Amino acid sequence: MNLSAHRTGSGPPLVLVHGLGGSWRTWEPVLPGLSAEREVIAVDLPGFAGDTPPLPDPILAGLNDALQEWLVAEGLADVPLVGTSLGARMVLELSRRGIGRHNVALDPGGFWTDREAAVFRASIAASVALLRRIRPVLPAVLGNPVGRTALLAQFSARPWALDADVVRTELEGYVASPSFDAVLDDLARGPRQEGAPAGTVPGRLTIGWGRRDRVTLARQASRAAAAFPDAELYWFAHSGHFPLWDRPAETVRLVLERTGPPS
Repeated sequence: MNLSAHRTGSGPPLVLVHGLGGSWRTWEPVLPGLSAEREVIAVDLPGFAGDTPPLPDPILAGLNDALQEWLVAEGLADVPLVGTSLGARMVLELSRRGIGRHNVALDPGGFWTDREAAVFRASIAASVALLRRIRPVLPAVLGNPVGRTALLAQFSARPWALDADVVRTELEGYVASPSFDAVLDDLARGPRQEGAPAGTVPGRLTIGWGRRDRVTLARQASRAAAAFPDAELYWFAHSGHFPLWDRPAETVRLVLERTGPPS
């Protein structure tokens, strides 16, 4: 699998992994800050809004294997990985496999109960179905703070304050992603994320979580921490599901601090 990737900046390399339906553009609010100190490689996962084509069988296991194979082929298997949402779960899985170093996972999925997983799937599926119906007027709706609040309240603690172009690109990606529905079903109905025994992940591991996350609920953070006892849990006090949107400066500080060499 040859993944497309956006590269910018200079310095020690850093790999960014976006979430369900997204692309490298998910990271635009934090790219300037990260690329000022690092060479940033923001991948496009197969079958979503970027330029990498879908897998024949679009499920999480295939995405994990494709990303791992690409990292190894590119000589990036031992550089820091940072993921958000689905990408954060993938970073945790690759950490469990010994891939990356000083990795950061922001609001990962996979630590829900059966009921929480069912609600997650139903709510996201309903939101995307609405986006598909209103796609022709989506730019106009998102251009208004009231419209952003109505469509993004599940994802952001301050949806009215988000950049309209950033969220339009993200939501249009959800609508257009050929693998969105299949991967969503697999996330909700497939196996929960397996953990890693103490002392087995490469370097430091940080799990960041928004206190006001309405997608992967804040109470799931303790389950993630129990599954990955080596991880340090970091709380974004004023963030929803995407700290890189709600708290971009804080996200940049955390990533640069936690993915650098230990002090």
